[in-house]
Amino acid sequence: MHAVILAGGKGVRLRPYTTALPKPLVPIGDQHAILEIVLRQLSAAGFTSCTLAIGHLGEIIRAYVGDGSQWGLAVDYATEESPLGTMGPLLNLRHRLPDTFLVMNGDVLTDLDYADVLRRHRSSGAPLTIATYARKVHIDFGVLTTTDSKVVAFTEKPSVDYRVSMGVYGLSRATLEEYTPGLPLGFDELVLDLLAARTPPHAYDFDGYWLDIGRPDDYDRANAEFTTRKSLLLKGA
Repeated sequence: MHAVILAGGKGVRLRPYTTALPKPLVPIGDQHAILEIVLRQLSAAGFTSCTLAIGHLGEIIRAYVGDGSQWGLAVDYATEESPLGTMGPLLNLRHRLPDTFLVMNGDVLTDLDYADVLRRHRSSGAPLTIATYARKVHIDFGVLTTTDSKVVAFTEKPSVDYRVSMGVYGLSRATLEEYTPGLPLGFDELVLDLLAARTPPHAYDFDGYWLDIGRPDDYDRANAEFTTRKSLLLKGA
């Protein structure tokens, strides 16, 4: 099994932590970088190879990870010379990828079964599988529905349930064939194109532990929780 880790972003929202370090290498706990945790998880799940799509401060990631042998993985690299969006980096290395593979952000902490995501993607026959997570938003106001300047409905402080992308995907190489290498391609554009073509993505619903480390508050939470979550995230470590 093969995985592509997207590790080329500048991590602007996580500054000042990412001023000198690429986002996937910010430390969690006393011993581990986020990317190390992900690589350990992939290896434990049975993945044998991985491509790191790097850009901003990518030479530091390359120096840290090397060939991946310390985690039992064969790691190679794809360098992003200019921003290409979430899925754009995959287009330039399409010829190096297997028929189906895992794609994920390099800043995700989760106990998601990565191998099962890929297995489910293969069995679904869908062009794309999206790992999803349930969220709830509490609205602190009374919500009005209006039509022609008239209030036609009212709900007092409702809650809205929805599912979000976890930043982990199963993808088929054939899904990328219609796109031009070297041009940006965002996850949003890909999903909208698939919906317009009536070839919808498959959803892999997950209700375990997931934390997207996008902001300083998320990073602080990850460090606060890591001691109690370590055995869950790094089984056998």
